[in-house]
Amino acid sequence: MTILRQKLIDEIEVRGLSRNTTENYVGAVFRLARHYHRAPDQISDDELKQYLLHLLRQRQLGVSTLIVVVSALRFFYQHVLQRSTQAIAEALPRMKKPRQLPRVYSQQELARLFQVKRNPKHRAMLLTAYGAGLRVSELCHLRVEDLLGDRGQIRVAQGKGRKDRYTVLSPKLRSELQAYYRRCRPTYWLFPSPVKPDFPVTDTTAQNIFRQAVQAAGLPQHDGIHSLRHSFATHLMEAEVPLPVIQRLLGHRSLASTSRYLYVRREVLTQLQGPLEGIDLTALQQPTV
Repeated sequence: MTILRQKLIDEIEVRGLSRNTTENYVGAVFRLARHYHRAPDQISDDELKQYLLHLLRQRQLGVSTLIVVVSALRFFYQHVLQRSTQAIAEALPRMKKPRQLPRVYSQQELARLFQVKRNPKHRAMLLTAYGAGLRVSELCHLRVEDLLGDRGQIRVAQGKGRKDRYTVLSPKLRSELQAYYRRCRPTYWLFPSPVKPDFPVTDTTAQNIFRQAVQAAGLPQHDGIHSLRHSFATHLMEAEVPLPVIQRLLGHRSLASTSRYLYVRREVLTQLQGPLEGIDLTALQQPTV
């Protein structure tokens, strides 16, 4: 491990950032150095700007991915190399993600999604992502001991913001996970890597499992496996579960983050009658022209 890499990890840890943030930040700096074939402390501010343009134009990365890259590089150059904040801000301007309503699947669509997966591990992963409303990193890092079946809860250790929380383990999800456990016998990680069983399955593998299932079920591709978390929150909202309860289950710091699910789905809109429908227009006198 290089000195700069260790300094970056130290700066991340002292601020209490999550394991997932550590992996993203270290990876972003590594890819920058690989692109220029030089140590990151030998890369100029102008080269940083050109690298960002390369990711936009040649690599055509999405806004969400670019936001992570920019955040990682700003953190590295400001806190590890202690470059001028103004210079870094000019080279790596903050990017804003367009605000969009979450795109979700109906429960009928989800039934098709779960039915196409015959692999017991893959099926259990998708069911858990939806049934517990987990982020992909939280799903992949679940341990067997995190399933608290007698309490009907799943312990999410070191979720976003490095905070532990509990989410729901419904009877149906518990039954599905018991069947998966009896068949696959995981020991430490609930969903171990197929290549390195001592390590958890990777986020990329989980995303690929989801995309393959969506394609096999003939469903539209939304926002990756995170769509299952969106669907979890939306369906709870439609079931009139109180917003603060959903906030705690999702692990949102702010209620404003959860409030984005306060929208009416298209299927509901088509069943609504507008207020004008209650007025008998035939009884109104026609205006004279």
